[in-house]
Amino acid sequence: MRRMVKEGLLKFDATPLFPERIAYTVPYKLSDAEAQLYKAVTEYVRDEFNRADALQNDKRAGTVGFALTILQRRLASSPEAIYQSLRRRRERLEARLREMELLQRGTSGAPTPPITEPVLDAEDVEDLEDAPDNEVEEAEEQVLDQATAARTIAELKAEIETLKRLESLALGVRRSGTDKKWTELATLFGVIFTAAAISGQIAEDRPPFGSGPIPPPIPSPRQKLVIFTEHRDTLNYLKERITTLLGRQESLAIIHGGMGREDRLKAQESFRHDPEVQVLLATDASGEGINLQRAHLMVNYDLPWNPNRIEQRFGRIHRIGQTEVCHLWNLVAEETREGEVYLTLLKKLEDARKAMGGKVFDVLGKVQFEGKPLRDHLVNAVRYGEQPEVRARLSRVVADAFEPGHLQSLLEEQALAHGAMDSSRVHRIREEMERAEARRLQPHYVESFFLEAFHLLGGTVKQREPRRYEVTHVPSTVRQRDRLIGIGDPVLARYERIAFEKPLVAPLGQPLAAFVCPGHPLLDSTIDLTLERHRDLLRRGAVLVDGRDTGSQPRMLFYLEHAIQDAGVVRSGERRVISKRMLYVELDATGNARHLQYAPYLDYRPLASGEPTLEAILARPECGWISRELEKKALGHAVSSVVPEHLAEVRTSKIDLIAKTEAAVKDRLTKEITYWDHRAQELKSQEQAGKVNARLNSDEARKRADGLQGRLQKRMEELKLERQIYPLPPVVLGGVLVVPAGLLAEMAGCPIAIPPVSPDVQAAAARARAIVIEIERDLGFDPTDRELEKFGYDIESRVPGTGKLRFIEVKGRVTGAATITMTKNEILYSLNKPEDFILAIVEFVGDAMHRVHYVRQPFRREPDFGVTSVNYDFAELLARAEAPR
Repeated sequence: MRRMVKEGLLKFDATPLFPERIAYTVPYKLSDAEAQLYKAVTEYVRDEFNRADALQNDKRAGTVGFALTILQRRLASSPEAIYQSLRRRRERLEARLREMELLQRGTSGAPTPPITEPVLDAEDVEDLEDAPDNEVEEAEEQVLDQATAARTIAELKAEIETLKRLESLALGVRRSGTDKKWTELATLFGVIFTAAAISGQIAEDRPPFGSGPIPPPIPSPRQKLVIFTEHRDTLNYLKERITTLLGRQESLAIIHGGMGREDRLKAQESFRHDPEVQVLLATDASGEGINLQRAHLMVNYDLPWNPNRIEQRFGRIHRIGQTEVCHLWNLVAEETREGEVYLTLLKKLEDARKAMGGKVFDVLGKVQFEGKPLRDHLVNAVRYGEQPEVRARLSRVVADAFEPGHLQSLLEEQALAHGAMDSSRVHRIREEMERAEARRLQPHYVESFFLEAFHLLGGTVKQREPRRYEVTHVPSTVRQRDRLIGIGDPVLARYERIAFEKPLVAPLGQPLAAFVCPGHPLLDSTIDLTLERHRDLLRRGAVLVDGRDTGSQPRMLFYLEHAIQDAGVVRSGERRVISKRMLYVELDATGNARHLQYAPYLDYRPLASGEPTLEAILARPECGWISRELEKKALGHAVSSVVPEHLAEVRTSKIDLIAKTEAAVKDRLTKEITYWDHRAQELKSQEQAGKVNARLNSDEARKRADGLQGRLQKRMEELKLERQIYPLPPVVLGGVLVVPAGLLAEMAGCPIAIPPVSPDVQAAAARARAIVIEIERDLGFDPTDRELEKFGYDIESRVPGTGKLRFIEVKGRVTGAATITMTKNEILYSLNKPEDFILAIVEFVGDAMHRVHYVRQPFRREPDFGVTSVNYDFAELLARAEAPR
């Protein structure tokens, strides 16, 4: 599958989809004790490499070499990692020595038994580069602890003595508390979280962080930081030091390869949304497949010997939805042999970034160094780095790899596509997105409901910025409900921020908010608990008053729940619901039934004190048609007219998505299956020729191929189940008797006077819409009358050649009118698309003349919870209006 060059992607408004990213090199010098340890371990590694070359056994030499590179990388990682690695290696080799001495005593006079150990060839090492994190750790530990170039008991004893000396040096550094690399990280904590360094420690002098036009990050205690290390020992070491530095255990979240998927997901969500968690400490288990865009700051505490890992790590924070410039700090020991190579690489990378932008990070994993992986050159640096000609050649190799023409060709290969979608298709997609956004479930509804319902369930929410909230306490009942019904992210104990509108999720300079919308576990659990406790109230129904209806004929409004399932099964064993929505069917006295697209009850008010009772209203002859049979009629209308529309909408989008997923899964897994099939056959041939690979045999390779085949088959079966989409019968949840204000006035003995001519009557409203449609056409737009569809606006006007839509609500008034009345729903729909909504006022001047005024962004905020309509001053609206454009 081809990957995209992120910096080349644009939004519909031609602004970049991804922010810029920049990497800093943070060089540091080893302390005297650290330098002594580095020199001693590196000499041991170099000598053992030379001994391995003398074995005249390529596979065993390769295995020993792999073990030695692991040791060298752990030396660069932390005092804890090198100490623990040396200790474990010494203990395992001592155990091996005891076994060999025992065998030798049992076979007196016989030659020394050969040393047996795992064997890796170059292809096995390549396989490990792409293996899961926990598998890499297991293989590394096995090889590091067992692989040795020693051929005899005497040579093994000599190596053990060397390891004891190195272990003693490492223990001394560990106990001294001197760790220059940690000092750099602690200083970075000050740069990132506070204006002054937390620990008061001063790092080596260096140029300021900012380079070019990209400003350095602004210190803030609310920022979040991701730290990557390669080794579990270093992770545990940093865990203790960071929590001590920050003073709180809960300030740190951890992800590593030994964690289960659910625990990793919980750690990810805690880091993203728990305000107490400031730092995520991770191994490469979170290098792929995990989204960490809550942070825009990252530190590579350990630099991997495969640059592709840097690309993967950086990609965890450089995701869709990231709004901040992403900053990466790479810690490098500048006086070490491998550090010198990496300093050259990072300098060339920064030069390329300045010339070509952050997109160079997209191809970092594709860069080759004279046709060899970087790992081979770093090994040469360790073995021969004291030779000036070797150091010069390594610098040249790295420089050539980042030659601009070579990088440009890699970028072109990496592009998702050289062509582009047809512009008409882009415009159609944009139209569909604009229309969906205008008709979406208003976030104001969700926000009002959630805040009230969550409070009643015992939750605590505080507004921190406009329309952005901190959840300081989530009741255990809500968290437990998610465990029963949830299928995705877990519900956390607290959230740093939540928001109900996308533009408020990640405003510049403010904490990332969880986007609470249908499907979010916090909202779903709150809804489920609320329904469980109050479903009987829904069933009882209500009496509401339509204040704008001056007639005397009541209506019945039924609300139904409709769900669509596929054949998949959720945690509880039930079929998976893939879409659920409320349907509103209104019936009148003449037997007409119609489906209302939005929540009409928001435009109605409850009966006021002193108004007629339900019994008195039902006793009126106007209500004689109301009976229990109406529920069946509403249900029948929903089944025949509304459910098919819902099913067609869901099926169309879902089948298209399944087809794309199926193609992508087949492509990826088929390639992996083909690779392991070929590897199994290759290993089988080697085994038949007497060449046995101890770490990976043909049966194991075949098992991997079969496992991938099983995964492919299972995923195809899952997608087959997802294609089986069918509707459930709609369920009537309750009903509302809608009483016209005119009927209540008549019952009170003061009927409402209806003016003989009013611009608000149906004919005048149609005339006003026709006038605005004509004006839109004259302006060059393509308008459509949507009044009968009850979408919450009257006219949808297409902007030719762009796919952009204008949503227009039309009001007709005579000159000198006092007010314009807007229903709650009309106001809320305008707030969904404030930049694209227009209130068109047609001012009638006598019978033959009119003036048209456009008011943009007419409403500043949504009405209070209990408000059904708002009267706006006609003159004030005209004062803010402009000529149509």
